[in-house]
Order: sequence, then structure tokens, then C-alpha cells
Amino acid sequence: MKLAYIPSPSTGVIELGPIPLRGYAFCIIIGVFVAVWFGNKRWVARGGKAGTVADIAVWAVPFGLVGGRLYHVITDYQLYFSDGQNWVDAFKIWEGGLGIWGAVALGAVGAWIGCRRRGIPLPAWADALAPGLAFAQAIGRWGNWFNQELYGKPTDVPWALKISEGTNRVAGTYHPTFLYESLWCVGVALLVIWADRRFKLGHGRAFALYVAAYCAGRGWIEYMRVDEAHHVLGLRLNVWTAIIVFVLAVTYIVISAKVRPGREEIVEPAGVELTKDGEEAPEAGTDADGKAADAGTDADGKAADAPGDSDATGPSDAAEDADGSPQKADRS
Repeated sequence: MKLAYIPSPSTGVIELGPIPLRGYAFCIIIGVFVAVWFGNKRWVARGGKAGTVADIAVWAVPFGLVGGRLYHVITDYQLYFSDGQNWVDAFKIWEGGLGIWGAVALGAVGAWIGCRRRGIPLPAWADALAPGLAFAQAIGRWGNWFNQELYGKPTDVPWALKISEGTNRVAGTYHPTFLYESLWCVGVALLVIWADRRFKLGHGRAFALYVAAYCAGRGWIEYMRVDEAHHVLGLRLNVWTAIIVFVLAVTYIVISAKVRPGREEIVEPAGVELTKDGEEAPEAGTDADGKAADAGTDADGKAADAPGDSDATGPSDAAEDADGSPQKADRS
């Protein structure tokens, strides 16, 4: 009889009257709040405005959820569209199934839209959010614990995860790969925070470091999992994805450091406001083209004479009306 193991919850749903509180959804929601909260602290420390991260997250989060679900459904289509399966289950996101690759890819599209509306660079925003995203993933992985899914191979180690009998699973003790990935993501977040302080990462390199470090861990953790997955050349599809994305992230870090060294000095221009159409409104003291409207210039950009001065044509405080008669300038 095994004396030490990690127990699984008897249910992944807590009924609050007529409202079901699902552990998986609860972990995702907490993770989002942590990512936005911590990202906001980093954004303000970089010189940005409080609330900007949350405003852009309004675009990024829905896109990310849709992208994550699409990736899962496409790569595991047999769970929803094969014989005997109900395709409606593809929409039941609360039952688990979000692909981080799709979430980051489509979430970046939403973030780009939000950044463009605010007139700020997407790489700078991504750098601020990077460690918060890793913390969010660490929290979100506990949703798999509630659903008793994504565990590894059978094992007798003291920290083994006990799985109960259920649909598509056999009772026993297995490697808690959800826990391995959760701890790895915490380490990734700490690595990005340290590297960002040490090397002043900018122009998206902090985010690229987060991606590369996560992929390095996801590769070996994915290899331990026993859930059904497609294989290419003997490796699970997600292992290949981790390898490819890791190479791309490292390549970006190297090239970006050479092309755009250092860090952005200004991450959010002061006084940026949006018009009703989502375009940037000109700052106070600027004209419609964004050019400075200096005090003491007329509509044509010519310098207006100071009161009391005179030029060759006469007094500067007088102007001519339509019929040519002198008229005092308005000083109200």
C-alpha cells in the first residue's frame, strides 16, 4: 500500500446554489488577474501609465482564450469529431483543453490591436507582461489537477499523483506533470525578472526569454505525458512545437540585441488620447498633424509680434478689419 502521494480532488466543481464554480475556470481567472496585476506594476516601473496593461488585456485575453481553444481542438480533433464523439464538446472550455501555443499567438494579435489603439509599442508591453504570464500559467496548470488530466507515466515516487477511475483514465499513481510544469513556470518568471534587471532587456527580448525558457521545460515535461496525442517522427506534436518555437525565440533574442540594443526609454507617450474612431487625438499644444503649435505664432506658423513692438508697417497691436480701418487686438 502506498503511503505518500498527492490526492486528486473528488470533484472539479463546487455548487454555489444554482451557480457551478469550476476549478479549471477558477484557476484560469486567477491566473489572468495575477498576470495583469504584476504586468501593471512592471509597466508603471518602466514609465507607463497605471491601467494601460489592463486596457490592452481586454483585447488580448479574449483572443488568447479563443486561440488556445482552437489550437487544442485542431490538434486533438479526434476527441470531438471522430465516430462516437459529440462535436458540441469542442465548445466546453470549462472541461479543460487550452493550447498555450494558440493562446500566445492569437493573444498577441489582440494585444497588437490594443497597443495600436493606445499608440504604444507591442514589444515593450509584452516585456512588461512576460513574467506575469509565466505566473499565470503556473496557476492555470492547477486546473488540470481539478480535472484529473494531463498526468505522466505511472510511478511510485512519494510525490506521485493519485488518479481515480473515470472516463478515459485508469486509477493509479502517476507523475504529476501539471505540478512539474507549474513549478517550471514559476522558475521561468523568476528567471525573466532577474535577467530583465541584470541586462535591461528591451524591444521584446524579455518576452522572448520567457518563451524560450518555457519551451525548454515544456519539451521534457510533454515527453512524460501519457494522454493521447499526435506523433511526428516518434515525438509528440507539442514537443516539436516547443523545439521550433524555442529556436525562433532564441534567434529573435540574438538578432534583436544586435539590431536594437538597449531598452526603450519611453514606453508610453504622455498625453495620448483616443478619438471616437480609435485614432490618437493630438496632444494639447499640437495641431492636427501632431506638430507643435508654439505660443506666439499665427495660423500660418509666422511669428506674431509681441505687444508694444512695431514693425515697418505700423503698430503691432493693431489689425485691420475688412474695410481697412485699424482695429485693436482682442486681449481677453
